Amino acid sequence: MKSIKTVGIVGAGAMGRGIAQIAAQAGLDVLLFDLNLQAIEAARENLRQMWGKLVAKGKLSEQLAAESLARIAACNDLPAMAGADLVIEAVVERLDVKCDLFRQLEGIVAPDCILASNTSSLSITAIAQACERPQRVLGYHFFNPVPLMKVVEVIDGLRSDPRAGDALMDLARLMGHTPVRAKDMPGFIVNHAGRGMNIEGLKTAQESVAPYYQVDAIMREQAGFRMGPFELMDLTALDVSHPVMESIYRQFYDEPRFRPSPIAAVRTAGKLLGRKTGEGFYAYPEGQKQVPAEPPVPALPQGLKVWLAPYHSIGHKRAAALLKSLGASVVAAEAPPADALIIVTPYGEDTATVVGEHQLDGERTVALDTFFGLDQSRRRVLMCSVATQPKWRDAAHALFAGDGSPVSVIDDSAGFVAQRIVAAIVNVASDIAQQSIATPSDIDLAVSLGLGYPKGGPLSMGDALGAAHVLEILRAMQRVTGDMRYRPSPWLQRRVQLGLPLRAEPACIAR
Repeated sequence: MKSIKTVGIVGAGAMGRGIAQIAAQAGLDVLLFDLNLQAIEAARENLRQMWGKLVAKGKLSEQLAAESLARIAACNDLPAMAGADLVIEAVVERLDVKCDLFRQLEGIVAPDCILASNTSSLSITAIAQACERPQRVLGYHFFNPVPLMKVVEVIDGLRSDPRAGDALMDLARLMGHTPVRAKDMPGFIVNHAGRGMNIEGLKTAQESVAPYYQVDAIMREQAGFRMGPFELMDLTALDVSHPVMESIYRQFYDEPRFRPSPIAAVRTAGKLLGRKTGEGFYAYPEGQKQVPAEPPVPALPQGLKVWLAPYHSIGHKRAAALLKSLGASVVAAEAPPADALIIVTPYGEDTATVVGEHQLDGERTVALDTFFGLDQSRRRVLMCSVATQPKWRDAAHALFAGDGSPVSVIDDSAGFVAQRIVAAIVNVASDIAQQSIATPSDIDLAVSLGLGYPKGGPLSMGDALGAAHVLEILRAMQRVTGDMRYRPSPWLQRRVQLGLPLRAEPACIAR
């Protein structure tokens, strides 16, 4: 493939403008076209102002800013793309529009010009079938805002020439971005991997486990994410995220792991879309997110006795160490005394299941989530069954908040909140690897850069938390709920069975 020196961009909106910025800054000539000629001039003016701000902050020299702006040529019609080595479309997300555009471009550009789509959800193979040379059609999926989101997905359609993909990988590096390679499947890598967080978060809320703000607080302060699912959906806007949820679900032929929630459908219909409408899962008066105050910590009862269930060895060990540090009066007995608070530490099960299986007193039983650790800086999560009496719930809350740690008290749920959401995230990523949509390293890289997930990405997260424990949580959740959405991916199950990390590539591949 010849080197790429001139990049054509069709669509002067936020995405096209962002791609033009990084291309021009990298020394490439840019041909910018939009059906709305005013949009092109608006884009150039926006870039002029953007580069001016970067110069003022000392992040860009005046010379580079001037040279970059000079490299962007406004095009009045599509035939102006004739001299491009690569054309990237960033137009409306409709298959018919993109196919028609690529048909027109084929009659304009040189035979060796690469045609790339910035689509986030449409099939590259479906777009390419409209072309006489489908081998030169690929996906080049940037993320908004392009200059700040340093990852780009290079997607090979079924007929794409791998050399064209290699050229796009090299170009991304030249423009200061990190490229990852993906197979043409719904959602590619990042939008596919993102299903676990939002969809499981919605399912948790749908089951009335906890209010939105508590789910978000748990994901931030217990599991270590930058944002919880509802904060994230308010940021991206439901009229963007909900159609993607529905699209990926349908494209995977109603795969249970991707089943959307009616919560999102109803709120989308009601225009409660998030920050941009001033109200979503949160209200945003004057642009500021309103979060309800945390419930007050109850008073600790005098002479509280605690019986800690020994059923989960790791959970018991972690909880025992915390109770000791809190100075709790822990009763050492095979069975709980009639006047003691009962603490259980399940992985994947709900409180009711543990109570029923071990014939405990449901009125006095509270579950403690130990999966993410119990250090003082981390939010602690307690879970009650429908039988738990308020006096014992409040006693547990007071006890575990005794060192000043924040505590969330939630209703019964298979997998608490963070256990189930993180397990879903790891499981979806494992299945992306199982389907060879991308390599394990590219999955982690794309998700950590594109979604900001902690611990280096979902597969590394699973390894850090313990893949065997993630598998245990999923199996318990499937057993308790009967829902196939929690069935473990073979990638996860087999690596646990063989004692291999989730990032491990297959050593032997059948040919």
